[in-house]
Amino acid sequence: MISTRDWEDTQLLWDYQQMHHEPRPCSVGIGLGSHDLRVADTTVDLYRRGMMPLIVFTGATSRTTQDRMPRGEAEHYRDRALELGVPADAILVEPHARNTGQNITLSRALLEERGVDVSSVLLVSKPYEERRAYATARKLWPKVELVSASTPMTLPEYVDSIGDARLVIDMLVGSLQRLLIYPAQGFMIAQDVPHRVIQAYERLASRGFTSRLVPGAVARG
Repeated sequence: MISTRDWEDTQLLWDYQQMHHEPRPCSVGIGLGSHDLRVADTTVDLYRRGMMPLIVFTGATSRTTQDRMPRGEAEHYRDRALELGVPADAILVEPHARNTGQNITLSRALLEERGVDVSSVLLVSKPYEERRAYATARKLWPKVELVSASTPMTLPEYVDSIGDARLVIDMLVGSLQRLLIYPAQGFMIAQDVPHRVIQAYERLASRGFTSRLVPGAVARG
């Protein structure tokens, strides 16, 4: 049973994850691999709007994508972009990354290998991962300007699209935990997390929305 309070807390986490950056032209767009093919669709939409001349799709497979994207998330994203009319020479594929940090470091290495001059990056991720993508890239690629973007949608729309409300709440709780614990581990920059957001996270965790938490990690606001 998901209570009204659970949904209110979930909305707080969802709203906090949104960076509200206005998309603007950047040197390159990086679509971070995941189970959500809409990341590719949104990256293509931004490309069509002239927000970047070059796309990097990055991602191997994970336990959530190995069946639906057996050739790797980045490869399936590339296929989707080609279907939508993006020229093949406007897409680079980074097929090895298995976490957000590797998405950034391996994409950066690929662009350097290809001689692409990068001063700004438009990061495209799932809606509840905007802040994690930004914080990770700011730590690992500090000299570039960053814009974080995702498919524009509401929390109810996202829940409907996934079809599993409890899983969505679990994912949001897990994402918030990582924002709290990863800075101390050197994975991302620290960000100010409002007390009400931390309280919402703690209430949801205490209610059992824990399947996506890092085991044994203590999150401190």
